[in-house]
Amino acid sequence: MTLAKCYPNEFDEVQIRDLSYQLDTFRIMRCANAKFSNLKGISDLAKALVEANLVKTYSYIYLLLKLTLILLVATATVERAFSSVKQIKNDERNSMGDQYLNDCLVCYIERDVFTNVSNDVIIDRFQNMKIRRGQL
Repeated sequence: MTLAKCYPNEFDEVQIRDLSYQLDTFRIMRCANAKFSNLKGISDLAKALVEANLVKTYSYIYLLLKLTLILLVATATVERAFSSVKQIKNDERNSMGDQYLNDCLVCYIERDVFTNVSNDVIIDRFQNMKIRRGQL
């Protein structure tokens, strides 16, 4: 319930109350259903809800499970982005503007994609742009 309150866009007061009711009925159902007896984590619980076709019945519990599972991935993604900012924006580049920093970060974070693009293709692309003042 405390975790649900951290997601005000997903759970308003009515939905938090409904989540409480769903948790109460889920606890009772879980004891009676053998599929939910030997679970090892929340990912197993989410799988068991899908396999038992109870996602709609316990929709708020399932939403909370999904948000919990996504939280770890989202945290790692944000940490990786901040690490990239440290790599790109160092003392020499401390005065760069936001747009240039954004462009550098996209190239740095998606460097696997950019390794497959040749420099000639990039140069041709920029030369064909009409908004450029001069040719490269």
